[in-house]
Amino acid sequence: MATLARVFHKHEAAGPGGIPARQAGAPLDACALRALPQEDVFFYCKKIDNSRLVREPDPKAGGTCWSVIGAACLAALLLTAVGTVKVSTTMSGYKLEDLRAEERRLQDEQRALDLQEAELLSPERLEKLAKEQNLVTPSAGKVFRLDNNRPDGTVAMVK
Repeated sequence: MATLARVFHKHEAAGPGGIPARQAGAPLDACALRALPQEDVFFYCKKIDNSRLVREPDPKAGGTCWSVIGAACLAALLLTAVGTVKVSTTMSGYKLEDLRAEERRLQDEQRALDLQEAELLSPERLEKLAKEQNLVTPSAGKVFRLDNNRPDGTVAMVK
């Protein structure tokens, strides 16, 4: 299989990167190769000592640096503020739910105490206790009413 240069006889013409032009009547060398691109360029490694060089300070670099630091601090402050609001809302929700649970517990306790008070103050129980301790209903002459409307502030008279 032939290359396009071979097909179009481009290898015979002189040009940059090609084989040198044949002289008229010179025989064609069948083993000659085309020159590679950039074949005549040589690279050498040379040691360069830049230790004595000092970089000139860029006057705009300091302002840019402080601008970036300020923007980062502002962004951090904004994110902290948003996060604080979110966290405080969540914590308030937890506290509210705890208070509701405590309210339900206190209401249940209040109902139990009301029931216990009703049982202790029931007339049947009080009559039973009175009979056990031999208590009787006082007669009309044995009841003394205290008059707390006295001007000197005394409640009962001492005889």
